[in-house]
Amino acid sequence: MAFDKMTLEELAAHLKERDKLSAAEIALLSSDRRRGARLLLGRYRRRQEQRRREESRLHKMLREERFYRRQGFSLIAGVDEAGRGPLAGPVVAAAVILPPETTICYLDDSKKLTPERREALYDQIRDVALGCAVGSCPPAEIDRLNIHGAAMKAMREALAALPLEPEMVLVDGLPIRGLRLRQKAIPGGDGLSLSIAAASVVAKVTRDRLMLELHRRYPEYGFHRHKGYGTVEHRLALARYGPSPEHRLSFRWSAPDSGEKGS
Repeated sequence: MAFDKMTLEELAAHLKERDKLSAAEIALLSSDRRRGARLLLGRYRRRQEQRRREESRLHKMLREERFYRRQGFSLIAGVDEAGRGPLAGPVVAAAVILPPETTICYLDDSKKLTPERREALYDQIRDVALGCAVGSCPPAEIDRLNIHGAAMKAMREALAALPLEPEMVLVDGLPIRGLRLRQKAIPGGDGLSLSIAAASVVAKVTRDRLMLELHRRYPEYGFHRHKGYGTVEHRLALARYGPSPEHRLSFRWSAPDSGEKGS
């Protein structure tokens, strides 16, 4: 490959498309007299190192799934929920069954991801999943059952809505109460299991979209910004307008102290 015959723009485009360079090609670039060519090689090496770290992280996040597949379980569902803490809106749970050995780059606990990354991952998860479903409990049901009971109900609903019945369920946090399926609860599972991380993203994106719909109905609360969480802005709106039909009346809130800063 005559790298020295390429302009720096052509070289940059070529390296961006290449997944791997041979030792001979790396040697050629290393000996290129152009400082820009050597900088491009350094950028390529950093990108490759980042890719290796990501592949290693994803490999570790399939540890639980691999363990249970060795035990003979082929359909493994990850389950997680979003919306335990907000003052308004539903609690939403998702269940996802990924094909064996499926990895999705940058998939992680939804709380660690930007909204833009979550949206992109949501589409990828829906495209590759063998099964993906959600369940939810509205505020009135949260008030009746309490938030823990409502989250449990939403997770059971998500699992029941899957097109395939899972043989093993991996759930973030506590075991799902009243579930007849075999399950394992993994504290912090959304950062340890790829299946649970996928459910975490689906639940979060689904709930955020629901809160945007609620914002259009109740714009005075600013749901599009805080998604129902108890920010200063939200509590000020509650003090001014009172609760909407989408607020959880069993949750306690108060007007902000005068010393609190706006959100």
